[in-house]
Parts: sequence; C-alpha cells; structure tokens
Amino acid sequence: MIEIERKFLIKNNSFKNEAFKKIHIKQGFLNSDKERTVRVRLTDSQGFLTVKGLSGNNGLSRFEWEKEISKTDAEALFELCEKGLIEKTRHLVEIGNHIFEIDEFFGDNEGLIIAEIELNHATELFKKPAWLGEEVTGNIKYYNSQLSKQPYKTW
Repeated sequence: MIEIERKFLIKNNSFKNEAFKKIHIKQGFLNSDKERTVRVRLTDSQGFLTVKGLSGNNGLSRFEWEKEISKTDAEALFELCEKGLIEKTRHLVEIGNHIFEIDEFFGDNEGLIIAEIELNHATELFKKPAWLGEEVTGNIKYYNSQLSKQPYKTW
C-alpha cells in the first residue's frame, strides 16, 4: 500500500501522439489535510475513494489505499467535498516497462500538464522521453489536493 511516484512537468504536447488511452477524471477532496487526504474520483464509468498519507521527506513515497465505489456513490460524495473540484484528462503512455500518466488539467488549472510514473522502488531506473520536463516530485504545490485550493491560474 505504499505508492512510489515521481512527477514531472511536460515540455510539449507530443506525448499525445504516443498515448494509448485517454480517461476523463473529476475529483474532489473530502479531507485535504497534509497528514492525510481523502479523495473522491470519478472516471468515465467508475468511482473511487482514496486515502493518502503524508509524503516522505523526499516526496517520493506515501501510504495509499483505494477502493472502487459506484458512479452513483461518487457523484453523491462530491456534494460533501471541499471547494475546488479538479477536472483533467489523463493520457496513458507506455515507455519501456513503465506507463506514464500525463494529466492535462482544465478549469482553474488549465494550462498545467503533469506526468507521473509509479515505480517499484525509489532508485528504479526508467526511460525519460523527450517531452518530459523539470521534475517536481515532492513540490506540494503540484499535489492535486493543493491545486484544488490554490489553482494554477492563481500562481
């Protein structure tokens, strides 16, 4: 249940030509405390409830628990969420043995595009595509819970 993840900004939109899947995501936070976040997520057809713990010192790993819930339950839980829903399209791109999840944000976060890669261990090597930009792992302003409070357009 430990998530090991690195985050990067994107240099250009060429990743879109490499994507094998796109998913529309809407999410809100029932709790966005830095010690623990509780997120409700709705994709095209599925709902999820996710609890994430405090990130480690380097921002690379943290506890994560996720449970699939019905679309109806997810939609109902949005009524209880804190202000600032997140909407984005997730593009999935396979590079070598890994899948990059590239989130293209909309609404108050339009213009922000972040790539994430999940790893099996903190020192795992992976291929870096040409469109991958500056690493922002551990930079709290790029966490979705923070983007819901302080959107990209306000920076």
